[in-house]
Amino acid sequence: MGALRADQNISFQAMKPKMLMFTQIIQQDPAVESVMSSMGSGMFGSRNSANFFVRLKDFDQRDATATEVANRLTRKTSHIAGAQMFLMAAQDLHIGGRSANATYQYSLQADDLDLLRTWTPKVQAALAAIPELNSVDSDSQTGGQEVELTIDRDRATRLGVNVNMLDTLLNNAFSQRQIATLYHTLNQYHVVMSLQNSDTANPETLQQLYVINDSGDRVPLSAFARFSGGNAPLSVAHQGQAATSTLAFNLNEGVSLEQAQELIKQAMAKLGLPSTLHAGFAGTAAAFSQLTATMPWLILAALAAVYLVLGVLYESYIQPLTILSTLPSAGVGALLLLLLTGTQLTVIALIGIILLIGIVKKNAIMMIDFAIDAERQQGMSPQQAITQACLMRFRPIMMTTLAAFFGALPLALGSGGDADLRSPLGIAIAGGLALSQLLTLFTTPVVYLWLDRLGRATQRQWRRLRPTES
Repeated sequence: MGALRADQNISFQAMKPKMLMFTQIIQQDPAVESVMSSMGSGMFGSRNSANFFVRLKDFDQRDATATEVANRLTRKTSHIAGAQMFLMAAQDLHIGGRSANATYQYSLQADDLDLLRTWTPKVQAALAAIPELNSVDSDSQTGGQEVELTIDRDRATRLGVNVNMLDTLLNNAFSQRQIATLYHTLNQYHVVMSLQNSDTANPETLQQLYVINDSGDRVPLSAFARFSGGNAPLSVAHQGQAATSTLAFNLNEGVSLEQAQELIKQAMAKLGLPSTLHAGFAGTAAAFSQLTATMPWLILAALAAVYLVLGVLYESYIQPLTILSTLPSAGVGALLLLLLTGTQLTVIALIGIILLIGIVKKNAIMMIDFAIDAERQQGMSPQQAITQACLMRFRPIMMTTLAAFFGALPLALGSGGDADLRSPLGIAIAGGLALSQLLTLFTTPVVYLWLDRLGRATQRQWRRLRPTES
């Protein structure tokens, strides 16, 4: 999907051939199956904008991903004067935010519209200066033309002109007011009063309007009103009852969202935004910031809950640590494979890392549960118990791990149209399972024995400090 934006003063009649020209260029790409285009709605919502919905061929019939096709078409049309096209792959997972022409968003909000109009270009220039970002753009369009009508009320009163009559005149001329409805047997038709389109776009039309005064005479509008031209926003977006300007951006290859957010924060600190202007990430970028901020606490809370449950289950405050010791290798494996494959640490990848907590600790639980039961029920020594547990639980551990690994492998290696969404999840799970499986089969028995000796040493030390009463 994408958008086309032309000069803010362009007419609808001039915008239509530009949209058709860009539509034809997109349709000629060998990876494109069909294109649907429309004007005046969607991302920018004005007469100088158009939207594209591009349907690509099946993945086995094209040689590029959706993102690569979008980048190719953007480069192909970048030399065309008078309009700029933005394309991006449709997101299967969209989290909040406003419609924008890029993947990530940075939002500015202010109660003062003039303040927002002043600082939006400055912030946009600061983001565009960051080399790690591309396709930086804003939905703020402040270059539209307007005609300001200033009424000399004293002169209007002397001429017998009522302001209400002037309001009715302008309403009838420019607002396309519905004045009647014609009813037919099968349908009904609205009768709309308005000037011709060629007259409404011409400021000189105001010089030809007349108002009927209290005496019934025609008074020219220019006799008591003054006209002046200026610029005005084509539209004003609001969010939370505050005027909002949304800046959108994409990331260059190899740049993570976390790195981009840190660079943007540094740029905003150097820019020195006023206190009355509220700036922050929106949409997917905001969700990622919230997730990364709360993730450590969520993981600690989950680990604490697991520790308490296992402590009650095994009646030990030492052995649950053996099970928790398997988790770091899973996280390292997931991050390592994401790094090796050049995959960004997205929200989907973080979900995969969270899933690893439950999958990986299962191996240690199967092993430790058997070892503790062998010690208490069969009187085995810790070394004999953990050795027997490794022998008896090796096959079920390998079966469950391989089942999860091969289940994640199609996600990691997927090449379909939605592979960009599923791939980070599969890569994180596959990497975490592979490394944790290689390490925990050897480290878990070692940690079990070491913590067992530590627990026994602690108990002996505790008895020496508190001798039994005779």
